[in-house]
Amino acid sequence: MEAACLVRRLGLPQGEEALKARLRRPGHPRLREALAAYLKRLQAPEEVFRALERLEVGAVVTGQQAGLLGGPALTFYKAHTALCLADRAGAAGVFWVAPQDHDVEEVRHLHLLRDEVPETLSLDLPPLPSGRIPLAPHRERLRAFLGPWAKDYRLGYALEAETLSEFFARVLLAFLGERGLVPFDPMAEELAPLFLEALERELSDPLGSAEAINREAERIRALGGKPPLRRKPGATNLFLETDQRRLLFYEGGAFTDGVRRYTAKELWEIARADPSRLTPAAGLRPVFQDLVLPTAGFVVGPNELRYVAELSGVYARYGLAMPALFLRAFGVVVEPPVRRILEKYRLDPWAFVDEGEAAFLRAAEAWLAPFRAFRDRVEGLLQEASRLVEEAEALEPNLVRPLRRFRARVRGEAERLRRKLLAAQAARDEVLARHLRRLKVHLLPFGLPQERVYPYAMYALRHGEALRRLAEAPWEGRVALYLG
Repeated sequence: MEAACLVRRLGLPQGEEALKARLRRPGHPRLREALAAYLKRLQAPEEVFRALERLEVGAVVTGQQAGLLGGPALTFYKAHTALCLADRAGAAGVFWVAPQDHDVEEVRHLHLLRDEVPETLSLDLPPLPSGRIPLAPHRERLRAFLGPWAKDYRLGYALEAETLSEFFARVLLAFLGERGLVPFDPMAEELAPLFLEALERELSDPLGSAEAINREAERIRALGGKPPLRRKPGATNLFLETDQRRLLFYEGGAFTDGVRRYTAKELWEIARADPSRLTPAAGLRPVFQDLVLPTAGFVVGPNELRYVAELSGVYARYGLAMPALFLRAFGVVVEPPVRRILEKYRLDPWAFVDEGEAAFLRAAEAWLAPFRAFRDRVEGLLQEASRLVEEAEALEPNLVRPLRRFRARVRGEAERLRRKLLAAQAARDEVLARHLRRLKVHLLPFGLPQERVYPYAMYALRHGEALRRLAEAPWEGRVALYLG
């Protein structure tokens, strides 16, 4: 079941009216003070400090795991959607910097496109939360990989960061701070203490949130959906960081991370000494977020929407109304060389993102006269097969079904043959082959949508108008950003 459809069937809040209805709810009493201290340490631009005042109205929140150079472009598209909705509501746009995930494989790579060739920097990162990984051992490799871009004042500022998550937050501030985007790092020393009350409550009933998730999972399954967050028996929604980050289980009146056992009192003492060591799992993170922030709207991707849909019971357990849910904008950047190719073949960039080579070959067919003749002959054959079906209906009805199957087989085989012939011709045609390679490198690098590979900061460094074009783009749906 599509995520958006599931949300509708569950009756979860969506849309701007739901957003407006959730404004003016309180956040943590020390939120603004703590955020101001955090932003002062990061030397955030003045526009971000002014945005703190709009927290009294509410917040539109989004987030992403802390990646290099801001992570893939979808990070900026999430931020853009949140900022647009926040502006429309008079609220603050807040970006939750997710520093607690220890899956470093997802964030240790940086892909840049230079001289029509994708280049990749892969850092050897320890299996720690990004908020614990120092940037210093990797700073010079980053500078060298960025080349002349490293001298840009925005990257110079970002590269002063102490940790990987701070580097991410500084990139957001450097490129989106002028729009008032407020980064929020829950592991930051100024912000982590805001979660103590929520941690204490979770420790007092360690299986309550997991049970609420499992109940909602059964409801979703009954509706025909596939819940992603099924909790195992005894699993809590808390991680403990020692030598590494491990999920806590609760059994026999005590907690265990698989290495040693802890009482609730011991974990509370750990949290009071350093609250960043006790962190929520995916099934609890949005709720912890909304216990601290005055969240009225929550901007997510399709996969995130699936797991947030399971959390209504956890929100109810904490006495919170779920925020209004919004899907982020989806973006594709089209630079001049790619634009010329797309225009030549009358090809939509999103068609190529969706279908890749098949879309290009379909568009290129018009340029190959032999294939137009082939297509016409196949179409004539199919028309003849249709006439045979019509004649069979009058002569012998028992022949209709086998003739229809025959027609379907002819159509399928002809289409497969056409694609093979066209691909072979395109591979031999130097111009077509070059155009296809360029489209793949720009729009489908490594076979993935562009927005999941290249950082938007790269485009902002290449094109002075990139940030303005993004700010002017629609906040929802599919967006094509033409630069240069």
